[in-house]
Amino acid sequence: MLVCLVSISRLKPAAPVTKEELGRATWTFLHTLAAQYPENPTRQQKKDVKELMSILSRMYPCQECADHFKEVLRANPVMAGSHDEFSQWLCHVHNVVNRSLGKLIFPCERVDARWGKLDCEQRGCDLQGATSKHIEP
Repeated sequence: MLVCLVSISRLKPAAPVTKEELGRATWTFLHTLAAQYPENPTRQQKKDVKELMSILSRMYPCQECADHFKEVLRANPVMAGSHDEFSQWLCHVHNVVNRSLGKLIFPCERVDARWGKLDCEQRGCDLQGATSKHIEP
């Protein structure tokens, strides 16, 4: 089992998460998920990713954001037939949200370069500035 260890001294003092921090974390999670999404997903994987988006639109901690995401999903139904289709759909949807917030638009042709495949054994911990250790169960 891989465990990421972070020095307590490196942690920020406890404070409520802002809407902006929550949004950035959510988009990072979703784009990383899309980067790992298979080129030929199973029927179950397609169903799961559509359900995940639906659940986010209902249970997102920011109600205003959840309501907006519901509207975005109604206008842009989830497309998850392949890795490329899902990654491009997510980039498009992210840009729809960014436009509504007056933010910059990300060039979707660069989505794979920005959120490439994750090397789960080491990279996940390294991205957080932590060390990884294998712990026997």
